[in-house]
Amino acid sequence: MKSSVLRYRALAILLSSILLIAPSMGAEDQPPPAELNTFAQQTAKAYGLDAKDVLATLAQAHYRQSTVDAMARPAEAVKLWKEYRPIFVTAKRIAAGRAFLEANRKQLMQVQADTGVPAELIVAIIGVETGYGGNTGSYRVLDALYTLAFWYPRSGDPLKAQHEDERQAFFRDQLAQLFALAKEQHFTITALTGSYAGAMGWGQFMPSSYRQFAKDGDGDGHIDLFGGSMPDLFASVANYFVANGWQKGEPVTVRAIHDPATTAFAPDDFTPKYTLAQLAEKGYRPHVSLGPEVAGSTRNGSLLSLDGPQGTEDWIVFQNFYAITRYNRSPMYAMAVYQLAQAIADKEPIATP
Repeated sequence: MKSSVLRYRALAILLSSILLIAPSMGAEDQPPPAELNTFAQQTAKAYGLDAKDVLATLAQAHYRQSTVDAMARPAEAVKLWKEYRPIFVTAKRIAAGRAFLEANRKQLMQVQADTGVPAELIVAIIGVETGYGGNTGSYRVLDALYTLAFWYPRSGDPLKAQHEDERQAFFRDQLAQLFALAKEQHFTITALTGSYAGAMGWGQFMPSSYRQFAKDGDGDGHIDLFGGSMPDLFASVANYFVANGWQKGEPVTVRAIHDPATTAFAPDDFTPKYTLAQLAEKGYRPHVSLGPEVAGSTRNGSLLSLDGPQGTEDWIVFQNFYAITRYNRSPMYAMAVYQLAQAIADKEPIATP
C-alpha cells in the first residue's frame, strides 16, 4: 500500500450560512474575494459537490505574497538560454538521472515499450521538475491556487491585460479542478503541497493534468504521483506526451545552419507547420552530420533560435519538441529537458556546425 498517499478525510465542519464563511486571516492574508461564494457554487455544480463543503475548505486557504512574487518573475521570462541551461543540465543532475534510470530500469523500459516515449525523457522530466523527487515543493497547493485564482499579479501594462486575465482564469479553473481531483482520488486538499503555481507530485502535475493525463500504472485503482508508485509516475509522464502527439521513433530537434544571406526567421510558435523545404527556403537547414534520413525528410518542423554562450543557436524542432512544450510552454524548458535526456542516455548531446 502507498504510505505516502494523502487520503481524503472529512471536510471542515459545515457552517450554517454560506455568506458567513470566509478564508481565515493570516499575517499576510487579503480579505476574502467578493467572488468566493459564486466560485464555490459554480465549482460545486460542475463537479457534483456541496457548495458549503467547498467554502469550508476555502475558509482554510491563505493568500501568499510569495506566490505572487514568484509568478511575477519566472526564470523563463528573465533569463537567456545561456543562463537558463546551466541551471538544469548539470553534471550532478546528469549523474543522478543515470542512477535513477538504472534503479528503475525495468519499469521505465516497460513504459517505453508500451508508449514509445524514451525512458531517459521520462527521467529528465522528473529531474528538471523535482530533482528526481528531492524537491516537490513546500507550498500548500490550496494556498497557491487560491492566491493565483483571485490575485494573479498585474503588470499595469494594457497590452498584457488580456493575457493576465486569461492566466487568472486558468488558475481559477485549476482551483476548481483541485476539488474534483480530491473527490476522485480521495485526497485531503489542505494536506497537498507543491510548487508556487500549484503543481504537485514528482512530475509536477497541475490538477487538470492530473485528472486528464495521470495513469494507474500499477493497477491498484488509485493514481499516486507523490512517490508512492513509480509505475503510476512513469506511466503518467509518458501518457502526457502521448496524449499531446508524441511520435515514436521521431526526432525531437536538430541543430540548424542559417544561411547568413537570408533574413532571420522567427515563427509565431513552435507548431510543426513548415516542411524542411520551406525552412530551407528561409535559410535554415539541418546540420549535415545528423544524416541524410533527417536532412532529406519530408516531416514538418518549426524553428527555435536561442541566445547561447557562443552566440545564436538555431534549431529545427519537430512534433516531439512541440509535445514537450505541452508539459511546459517555455521552449527553453523543452530544450533543457531534451538535452538532459540526451546526456542521461549518453547520446550525442549537441550537434554543432
